[in-house]
Amino acid sequence: MDPIRFSGIRAVVFDLDDTLYAERAYAHSGFAAVARWLQARYTCPLDLEQRMRALYETEYRPRVFDRLLVEMGLSPSAGLVSQMVECYRSHRPVIGLYPDADAALDRWSGRFRLGLISDGPVGAQQRKVEVLGVASRIDRIILTDEWGREYWKPHPRAFLAMEEYWGWHGGSLLYIADNPSKDFLAPRRLGWRTLRVCRAEGVYAHLPAVAGAEAEQSVSALDLVEVTF
Repeated sequence: MDPIRFSGIRAVVFDLDDTLYAERAYAHSGFAAVARWLQARYTCPLDLEQRMRALYETEYRPRVFDRLLVEMGLSPSAGLVSQMVECYRSHRPVIGLYPDADAALDRWSGRFRLGLISDGPVGAQQRKVEVLGVASRIDRIILTDEWGREYWKPHPRAFLAMEEYWGWHGGSLLYIADNPSKDFLAPRRLGWRTLRVCRAEGVYAHLPAVAGAEAEQSVSALDLVEVTF
């Protein structure tokens, strides 16, 4: 396959989940933490970690914990579910960079400014950044939840903040992300270049793009991308 080329770029800005590392790996890590928490409190014949992994691949994905509790014979009360959510979000994840993402950070470091814009509960996202070791490799990191959920993508605030930080605008910036329902709307409206990483195992790999919000190009791995000034 011929490489996808972007020219005239000054800064490359990444999404985090399913762009630099596998979001499913984070979910599995969180399920292991929740399983340990539950097993310390309840007796259950189920393999809780494996059952949560299985539920994650079904229509129960948004309600894995509620469904698990029902299968355990427990009431999925708001209080118990919220404790499970807190355990999931506060655990120290066992995750690593995709090899192609690791290589891209090395390849583009020093040649371009590097940034990161990511949604999600800020504590959980901070732990991901720490475990992945990207803070020392990326010049500017914006976790949108620090401003509040209303500023998650597709809100343009983070993209405008990146422009202000570097003083560059429009087509001199490239945003690389995976979720076609929200990631590309704001940067496209600002004239940024956009690239969707559509990995076979990605959580949003089969999600169609919102009309008018598609990425300019799509690729299965960052090894297939060339970026030049």
